[in-house]
Amino acid sequence: MDEYTANLFVNDDTTSAADASSDREDNPPSDAESHATPSKGLRGRVAALRDKAGVQDRLLEKLLQQVIPHDDAGGQNPMFGYSEGAAQSQRPPFNITTMSNNFRRFNVRIGVMFKFQGHVERLLTWRKTSHTLSFLGVYTFVCLDPYLLSVLPLSILIVGVLIPSFLARHPAPPSATQIATEHSLRYSPRGPPTAPAMTVKPVKELSRDFFHNMRDLQNSMEDFTVLHDLVIGAVVPLTNFSDEALSSGLFLALFVGCVTMSIAAHLLPWRLIFLVAGWAVVASSHPAVARALASAQRTHLDPQVDKTRGLLDRWISDDIILDSAPETREVEIFELQRLSPAGEWEPWLFSPSPYDPLSYHRLAGERARGARFFEDVIAPDGWEWSEKKWALDLWSRDWVEERIITGVEVETEGERWVYDIYDENESRTGVVDHATEEEQNAAAEAVRGPSWEEGWDGMGRRGEWRRRRWVRLVKRKNTVGA
Repeated sequence: MDEYTANLFVNDDTTSAADASSDREDNPPSDAESHATPSKGLRGRVAALRDKAGVQDRLLEKLLQQVIPHDDAGGQNPMFGYSEGAAQSQRPPFNITTMSNNFRRFNVRIGVMFKFQGHVERLLTWRKTSHTLSFLGVYTFVCLDPYLLSVLPLSILIVGVLIPSFLARHPAPPSATQIATEHSLRYSPRGPPTAPAMTVKPVKELSRDFFHNMRDLQNSMEDFTVLHDLVIGAVVPLTNFSDEALSSGLFLALFVGCVTMSIAAHLLPWRLIFLVAGWAVVASSHPAVARALASAQRTHLDPQVDKTRGLLDRWISDDIILDSAPETREVEIFELQRLSPAGEWEPWLFSPSPYDPLSYHRLAGERARGARFFEDVIAPDGWEWSEKKWALDLWSRDWVEERIITGVEVETEGERWVYDIYDENESRTGVVDHATEEEQNAAAEAVRGPSWEEGWDGMGRRGEWRRRRWVRLVKRKNTVGA
């Protein structure tokens, strides 16, 4: 285990020495010689190429600034509602030079992650049985006593970092004459440190490790792309309601599972479950077990896939009932007519508001807004017409009372117009003489007729505007494939 842990986070001495020798061979003998012959050697040619590439980078950057759209500071992710304005406002914009520098800096430092990934792969694929069994032993102790999970980070820090660092500073003496008790030791536990401390240094650009990191980064990008496509292809069709029956069945199953687990979760032996599951996952990575599982899948599981899928489809078709008819709503439009000086009603507009005497537009002195003809009235956004024609609302009193409209008279028969009540003071300006008490009583005796809600004012005079309500059904527009 000492050899394994010593090489976990630090490079071995052989690799460091090899890199140092290769760097010495690649570097020029001295600074003076390097200035005298800048075109000789690999690094000199690279420096010259950098000078030439600087002008090309600036030219390409100017070109990309004209092509790449500017970022929207207030943009949001349409799926998760994530706002990028606050976080990205302090970040630098896209730049070819910055991207190139950041990639080189990233590539010379990413090697430690690839080494750690390689150690994990060897651990889980049984390259060394003793290492894998040791890992399973630690996992077993953690499953049986979950409180040991708090000790695990400290143990990793001691075994994986501190002990290898101590061994690097106290190497074994190069002398061949050692006592028998220390003959098998690869370090010298006595005395002061005799070697420099090991550090994780970035690899040199254009070195062998630099291109190894580029190769591993390239392969990691391919692995991520394949994994991403597999996850999207397996999860998204089940959850995006492209097949509403299937997604609804999954929603129902997950909801039942949530309710069941919230009630019975404390009854399950979670320690045993995690212990068996962990051993099963690691054991399935063993080459012999993997071959046996693949053979069993071809023999026993694959023939049952179609049968299971048929049972699932039958359950979905029988128990998942969806609304086949689209959602419908009722929309309204008001036909407005205005009284001409000749005493005739002229068609005016089809407006979304009744334009009653106490409406905002009337009080503000604004004109009514709307369309001139029925054909110009369009359905709301996201909706389409469900009926071919408009229908006249015969219950004018209902929509007048719902809107608490005053100052109008309702026609309960005929064409169902709602008229403005005539206001004799509406067009009078200046000083007005008020009528005496006798004149008011005489006018009251003359106007003995039905109320304003039932007809007219007893003198045959009405206001300047009248309106009636038309209704029509709309349904949700199908945007699939749009």
